[in-house]
Amino acid sequence: MAEIVIAVAGKVSEYLVAPIGRQLGYLFCYRSHAEKLRNQVQTLRTARNDQQITVDEATRKGDEIRPVVREWLNGVDRITGEAEALMRDDQNMTCLNGWCPNLISRYQLGREAYKKAQVIVGIQTARNFPDGISYSFPPPTATFKGYEYFQSRDSTLNEIMDALRDDKTKMIGVCGMGGIGKTMLIKQVAKQQNLFTTYIFIDVSWTRDSKTDEGIAKIQQKIAEMLGFQFKGKDEFTRADELKQRLQKEKEPEKENQQKKEKILIILDDIWKEINLEKVGIPFKDDQTICKLVLVSRDANLLLKDMGTQKCFQIHHLQGEESWRLLKKIAGDSVEGGQLRPTAIKVLDECGGLPIAIVTIAAALKDETVAVWKNALDELRSCAPTNIRGMEEKVYSCLEWSYNHLKGDEVKSLFLLCGCLSYYGDISMDQMLRYATGLNFFDRIYSMEGAINKLVTLVKTLKASSLLLDGTEDDGDDSGVGASRLLFMDGDHKSVRMHDLVRDVARIIASKDPHRFKVVEDVPSDQD
Repeated sequence: MAEIVIAVAGKVSEYLVAPIGRQLGYLFCYRSHAEKLRNQVQTLRTARNDQQITVDEATRKGDEIRPVVREWLNGVDRITGEAEALMRDDQNMTCLNGWCPNLISRYQLGREAYKKAQVIVGIQTARNFPDGISYSFPPPTATFKGYEYFQSRDSTLNEIMDALRDDKTKMIGVCGMGGIGKTMLIKQVAKQQNLFTTYIFIDVSWTRDSKTDEGIAKIQQKIAEMLGFQFKGKDEFTRADELKQRLQKEKEPEKENQQKKEKILIILDDIWKEINLEKVGIPFKDDQTICKLVLVSRDANLLLKDMGTQKCFQIHHLQGEESWRLLKKIAGDSVEGGQLRPTAIKVLDECGGLPIAIVTIAAALKDETVAVWKNALDELRSCAPTNIRGMEEKVYSCLEWSYNHLKGDEVKSLFLLCGCLSYYGDISMDQMLRYATGLNFFDRIYSMEGAINKLVTLVKTLKASSLLLDGTEDDGDDSGVGASRLLFMDGDHKSVRMHDLVRDVARIIASKDPHRFKVVEDVPSDQD
């Protein structure tokens, strides 16, 4: 019986006496509670200032601060503000002008000071961020302005996307003549949201003017910026190793329900010379890499042989209605007018489906009269578009760059010869061989077989540089170009042709520079 009484008394003490004692403690020990709170607030404020230094440093690096860290900082500001407001009330602990202590206020102060002190202890304990205070936050996709969609290129786009989905394919190339729209197509690749988490687009057109080794640091820095990654090393070799490790590192999803892992697509646009990717730090031959590469150039040989792309996709000219829609979009609906339309169609034909030429000419002739359009047509046909704004600096100079980067006088001379022979459609290989041999293009070659092999080699170089196209001759035609059947039986080597604007550039170069030949002929005026 006594044991039962003792147990009951213990429970009564636990549930009744202890709470009463705690409540009395709020009243009689309010100053000690307030002083303890004041000390904890000061300690917490110091910890908050220290944490802010680390946050500011991460922000300067371009990192994103983790939400849990931001919430901790906000929580500190909130609780310290409340605690400071409570401690200011400590000044009003008496009544009757100080003659009588205000017991209710003391009790409330003691209780609130105690509770807030417990909250501060919890906040201090929560200052433990096992995942770090920040994370890299690269943009998920590249954004582009001025993109133009061409439906005829959907098949090429799909082939490119299929290649990028193939785990065995790490690096592909895209080639085509200057102004054909390679960059526009690649921008559409970057719009595919479901394949890669990060798109890095880098214009490397500087490779045509400077040594590629001088631009290694530029590429490294651009990739690092897009990945939110900061180099620790100062020299290119150390940075290449750091970048390689970063591109081999597969970041785990931050949330359990986030299934998509990091995949990076790096696009190097407008390549003119070989770039040493190993010096950059791009592990394109490594099965563990999380990145794939798309290389864009006018030169297919550069992509396939020098850079080692596994596949190369050729971009072709626009056809028919698509060219007309582009012209109409830039020049306006006036081209549909009864008097202007026939001339506009002929001007469009002179552009040969080359987007840069269509856009440039349409912009220059927008809102102009029929007479101005006819004058532009005459100038285009005579290779002297002096009154078409932007034609020389945007179109001709763009194509001339390809000529300037041909290696060797032989291939350059053959290019200029083709420009002089291409006014009448396809150029037969037999015809080209006769002219090239007669003009002594082939030094130290003394046999017909050697001359044929040399010509085929140079023609392939010009095709790879997007300066020559395959011929379109009909096998049933026995006139002119059909003579190639004697020495060039291979269907791919019977004849070639040159884009009209490329031909114009070739003739302009031949007319202003001292070469071994020069052709001047009258162009009949339009009689239609």
